[in-house]
Amino acid sequence: MVTDIRSDSGLASSLRLSVMRLARRLRHERGGDDLSLNQLAVLGTLSRCGPLSVGELATIERVKPPSMTRTVGSLVDAGLVERQAHATDRRQIVVHITEAAQHVLTADRRRRDAWLARRLCDLDPAQRDLLRKVAPLLDELSNT
Repeated sequence: MVTDIRSDSGLASSLRLSVMRLARRLRHERGGDDLSLNQLAVLGTLSRCGPLSVGELATIERVKPPSMTRTVGSLVDAGLVERQAHATDRRQIVVHITEAAQHVLTADRRRRDAWLARRLCDLDPAQRDLLRKVAPLLDELSNT
């Protein structure tokens, strides 16, 4: 079935499919580590935001707290995050990323960025310029 992208609903459908295919392809470039996408997402969030409570992580990642507790537990077991008492409220526990996890994230991002950079080289300069303009819009769409 061919979608008419001149309509908003056609554009939405086409964009959804394209973004899903690109995301799937980028996931394929992750490499051979044993981390799930949820675990990588938590590490990425901690890398960007700094130490957070399990509840805050669950809210950001849009999962239930018990699910986040299990994910954090597996990351603690793997030595990728550590739990520690909150700086001002000693009753609360925060999770922070370890140096080992930062290395895992950096390697993962480099692999996927390298694949995408190679693919971008296949495009002509006008197409790459168009993507430079569209990228902020895609980011805006993802943040709502």
